[in-house]
Amino acid sequence: MDVELKKQLGKIANTIRELSIEAVQKANSGHPGLPMGCAEFAAYLYGVLLHHNPKNPKWLNRDRFILSAGHGSMLLYACLHLAGFNLSMDEIKRFRQIHSKTPGHPEFHITEGVEATTGPLGQGVGNAVGQALGLKILASKFNSEGFPLFTGKVYCLAGDGCMMEGVSAEASSLAGHLNLDNLVLIYDANKVTLDGFLAESCSEDTKLRYQAYGWDVFEIDGYDLDRMDEIFSSLAQGQTRPTLILMHTIIGKGSPNKAGTHKVHGSPLGVEEVEATKKALGLPEENFFVPQSVTTFFEKKLVKDASLEQKWKEMFRVWSETKPELYKQFMQMVEKKFPSNLEEELRKVAIKSPIASRNASQDVLNALGDLLPFLYGGSADLSGSDMTMMKKFPLIAPGNFNGRNIKYGVREFAMACAATGLAQTHMILPFVGTFLTFSDYMRNAVRLAALSKMHVIYQFTHDSVFLGEDGPTHQPIEHLAALRAIPNLQVIRPGDNWEVKMAWVAALRYRGPTALILSRQALPELSGTNVAYDQGMGKGAYIVKREAGSPPDFTLLATGSELSLAVDAAAALEKRGKSVRVVSMPCWEIFEQQSDEYKRTVIGGNLGKRVSIEAAVSFGWHKWIGPEGITISIETFGESAPQSDLAEEFGFTVDAVLDRLLSS
Repeated sequence: MDVELKKQLGKIANTIRELSIEAVQKANSGHPGLPMGCAEFAAYLYGVLLHHNPKNPKWLNRDRFILSAGHGSMLLYACLHLAGFNLSMDEIKRFRQIHSKTPGHPEFHITEGVEATTGPLGQGVGNAVGQALGLKILASKFNSEGFPLFTGKVYCLAGDGCMMEGVSAEASSLAGHLNLDNLVLIYDANKVTLDGFLAESCSEDTKLRYQAYGWDVFEIDGYDLDRMDEIFSSLAQGQTRPTLILMHTIIGKGSPNKAGTHKVHGSPLGVEEVEATKKALGLPEENFFVPQSVTTFFEKKLVKDASLEQKWKEMFRVWSETKPELYKQFMQMVEKKFPSNLEEELRKVAIKSPIASRNASQDVLNALGDLLPFLYGGSADLSGSDMTMMKKFPLIAPGNFNGRNIKYGVREFAMACAATGLAQTHMILPFVGTFLTFSDYMRNAVRLAALSKMHVIYQFTHDSVFLGEDGPTHQPIEHLAALRAIPNLQVIRPGDNWEVKMAWVAALRYRGPTALILSRQALPELSGTNVAYDQGMGKGAYIVKREAGSPPDFTLLATGSELSLAVDAAAALEKRGKSVRVVSMPCWEIFEQQSDEYKRTVIGGNLGKRVSIEAAVSFGWHKWIGPEGITISIETFGESAPQSDLAEEFGFTVDAVLDRLLSS
């Protein structure tokens, strides 16, 4: 590497250290150790390596950097500020303050240049695998001779904690299987965790582990810029497998008294140690100081960055004229628009009845595959059970990314992280599937997708004890309530094939994550659900059977497989002279958004005894039925038995419902 460039990168590295330790100290909160230890790598990354344009952070062919070790966020913020992204020095000074663009851990929707919301360790690795897979899919679809539209790489920085979390193992195994040769994982191997030295809790050989996954592995000193440049340059020219860079660093490098210890991991250095560190590094006394030479360096790089994108745009223009059909598909995936007659098209899908809602959903999926070229699916080794396979399209396989079905293997957590990564390409709408009870494996990734407002669809099947003989280990009880508790997550439990169709309309329209909760057992078609989206699913809750007399004696609120039970119970109650209203309530979140007037029309006023019927815990239902309402629910774990026996055991039969209501 050129001597002058090395000297300049050293100045950038120390500037990153200064901004990081001062921002953390000003906030009196944060993690200065990683930014100080990885400063040379970050200087090289943003000063030399990345092909991107900070003035257009969404350029489609950019390289992407994901900080999986999100506690080291000041490393990223310092780099974004210096490189010319829209992140001012005032925001650096507002690190970890309310409504700032520099929150404690990077957040995708808040700060330009942040490629993924990270923090819970290891998930950024899963996001990186998803983004790398997405770029391989797009390259396979649109690259042609002379027109390499997608050549970007995904770089991810992970720490010891990320490497110990199981999700990184799941994701790395998948990346090795698929041979994602556009993914580079940099392991900040500083041998220190928040609680002490790494050796106190971990003694594995990470290098051998990744070689076993099918990765190439390089080992470097994190302060040897010549070796760093040699390796990354070789990868830029001809990477053939996913690659791990095992980078040895010193946490808190530059701190005279805390470097190399956990004392610099999760708390500020302290005023005296900041002064000592700045003196040891030869930094000016002025706080938040950026040398003019660093500013000038990145100003010049911005010109080169803009030139890179401009050359790509010109190539894209020629390609679009040369490949008009591909260009049309490209724009469909960029815009992700749905046909104006989407609801009408889905109504045309012939679905037999009775049918399990998981099977009805697969029928809908196979219709959507033709309508939405940006829809890509996958499953955690359950596509034949959760019915996520789009039968008209092939599988994605190692070295072949032309398919639209992804076999994630038994890796639910990594699957959910990768799905978020796919969505972050901004050209792919992913859906993934598994059993509802395994949503627990995915929960933290679902939560971050909701926090990021990512458009991901989760198809959770086998949604109640009525899956039968597999027993309580596989029978969800508390999972609906747990998912409904996540802000921004749209949870929909349709009651028949008509509601399944409209559930997909809702999931496609909502620009955030949706969980579709689907049955294993067959459900009958109900006459009251065959209504327009805006009159039914689009309201979240609606009346499927009106009372014969006014006011009703009972108002039954139900979801999913219990909706038909509510309708049958209403008919039986009417034979006993009772007036009954039945309300389908497939999506609490959508219903919550309706006007107070509409809510009163459906479940408000003098409606007799309000009753919720759902084969899950009652948690949350009293918001809708009131403190005096009756919950027909399951408050214990399930049993291993045939479906009919379970219905008897837990009181989900017409006779059991009547006994409960008429005795109340």
